[in-house]
Amino acid sequence: MTRIVRRPGAFVCGIDAAMDVIGGKWKVLILWALNEKTCRFGELRRAVPGVTEKVLSSHLRELEDDGIVHREVYAEVPPRVEYSLTPLGLSLNAALEPLGAWGRAHIYRGVEGAGAEAAAEPVAGLGKR
Repeated sequence: MTRIVRRPGAFVCGIDAAMDVIGGKWKVLILWALNEKTCRFGELRRAVPGVTEKVLSSHLRELEDDGIVHREVYAEVPPRVEYSLTPLGLSLNAALEPLGAWGRAHIYRGVEGAGAEAAAEPVAGLGKR
């Protein structure tokens, strides 16, 4: 599926275009959760604490429209829906890894006793899972 740009011609640079896809508080956390495994809606909701059902549903729809997330509906009773990353979504997560590394390295800045061991530990939402 080809992505339909929501703001055609409005991007100033590549970062602007990327932020259009991942902007907001929750999308990156959704991407990291899906990087681990294919998830059902409830699993995603538990993996991203604090997100409301309405926002999660909206963000999943937007990420699907952008070609980042694949939604698979199984013809079962009751219906089962699973979400996974597309190859484009996997490449986006790979591009976000250096940002996660930067966050891990700087989250401990100024914290006493936070040596290399603490900086190496993953921080929820900021590092590899």
